[in-house]
Amino acid sequence: QELDEARRWEGACDVGPLDGNMRRWTGLLLPNNPPYNTGAFRFELTFSLHHPLEPPCATLRTPIYHPSVDCEGRVCQPLTTAVHWKPTTRATHVLQDLLLQLDSPDPKRLMRPDVARELQERPEEFRRRAEEHTRLHAEPRPD
Repeated sequence: QELDEARRWEGACDVGPLDGNMRRWTGLLLPNNPPYNTGAFRFELTFSLHHPLEPPCATLRTPIYHPSVDCEGRVCQPLTTAVHWKPTTRATHVLQDLLLQLDSPDPKRLMRPDVARELQERPEEFRRRAEEHTRLHAEPRPD
């Protein structure tokens, strides 16, 4: 049921189990705003055996120049921490929160302090680098 909901959500496409594993989903996030809206970003959503009592883990598999995503694709996502997680939170909410971070980078959600500092102090340089990184690494957006 959650997978069907995620498949219908317009912020992503090609959402489905990774290698047939229903505890690991993959798909493409489709950012709406520059500097990331020229590409699509592959994500993985991994669910524990205790889901929905425990949050899933979201990872970006497409490299991205972003203050909230480290070089391994780990995301600073407070929604999926034990403090904020509620069993009623849906997988689509996790994906919506992730897309919101891509559309509106928040330098307070830190995984890469150097990139966050650049975003705050030199926003034009940040945007140029993020656009170039997107051009080089993002997947093509579907038609």
